[in-house]
Amino acid sequence: MGIPTLITTNTITSGTSSASFTSNIDSTYDEYMFVITDVHPATDGTHFTFNGSTDGGSNYNQTKTTSFFYALHDEANSLATVTYEASLDLAQSTAYQPLMRLVGNDNDQAGSGILHLFNPASTTYVKHFYSRCNSYMNSDYSTDIFVAGYFNTTNDIDAIDFKFASGNIDNAVIQMYGIA
Repeated sequence: MGIPTLITTNTITSGTSSASFTSNIDSTYDEYMFVITDVHPATDGTHFTFNGSTDGGSNYNQTKTTSFFYALHDEANSLATVTYEASLDLAQSTAYQPLMRLVGNDNDQAGSGILHLFNPASTTYVKHFYSRCNSYMNSDYSTDIFVAGYFNTTNDIDAIDFKFASGNIDNAVIQMYGIA
């Protein structure tokens, strides 16, 4: 892995519907990394999601194919499992892709993680991505979540948007890095 260079930081406070990165995703770097820290929903038990844009953020509707699986462990130490979650996969869909599932909004519940996006400025190839996140669910489970897939477009991905599937972002810091 190359050396990460911080490009921008998005600090989100209560009542924000989404966090968008609409500039500096270009051919400067072959890989972009989004570091998500302490994302907390206003609505209990909602998925934290993302999508890409090819028009500077006017529309976040890029076709994706993805895979989603997770490991979880409950607070009571009575259940631990690894699960493939087909219902959170996308198959040539323009919907927002979940990165975290059912994040709780109690004061001790939130999520953090990293999303990697590869070669977003390419006008020849599709754009691959993967993420690994950990979140504390509304049902008191810690989940270690893995998502991978690709934007099925040869247009450049020049903007990324993060949001909860319902309700606002109550708190978060999301940083975008370029990796040389």
